[in-house]
Amino acid sequence: MIDKEKFHVLNYVRKEEYTGSMDGMRYMLRKKEEQDAKLEVTIWPEPFGYAATPENKKQRKDFVFSEKGLEEAVDWMNNQYEGQKALWDVVK
Repeated sequence: MIDKEKFHVLNYVRKEEYTGSMDGMRYMLRKKEEQDAKLEVTIWPEPFGYAATPENKKQRKDFVFSEKGLEEAVDWMNNQYEGQKALWDVVK
């Protein structure tokens, strides 16, 4: 599980994409420039990186680009990890 108390990546995401993984689930956070900036979170199963993974295996969700939005994004990622455990366990 991602600990939202220690997951302070918003300043990094302002300028760069942030990627990571958690026990078979990879993720990427990036800033989407629209009228209002959004925090886009993408998750997908290992073993491949973002570019090598087919689009139909990626799941996305947008959040408000703020600390609260980041907390909601972490909650969403943790819920997806728990709710789709079989998908992430395939690579183990």
